[in-house]
Amino acid sequence: MPMYLSRFSYTPETWARLIENPEDRREAARTYIESVGGKLHGFWYAFGEHDGWNLWEAPDNVSMASVALAIGAGGALSSYETTVLLSVEETMQALGKAQSIRYRPPGKP
Repeated sequence: MPMYLSRFSYTPETWARLIENPEDRREAARTYIESVGGKLHGFWYAFGEHDGWNLWEAPDNVSMASVALAIGAGGALSSYETTVLLSVEETMQALGKAQSIRYRPPGKP
């Protein structure tokens, strides 16, 4: 199954609610991804541009997109980004296929 890395930031209101009523959000995240047949591999909070990171596995892009849309529509986040991760094997396959593509940079004959 494909792997996905999500980065998110909470709104100030969400942080205020969590301070008032601390909650381990890993279980909520696990429930969301399992509802589409996926798995949560990790959940971290961080300092910096994003408040947290998730590592997910999902059956396909549509399944992961449905989770991302549901989370994003919930209103608790100020930002949410998901990146599809490629395995080394998938990257090696892509490199092999890239050999047959005759790319021409813009403005060059």
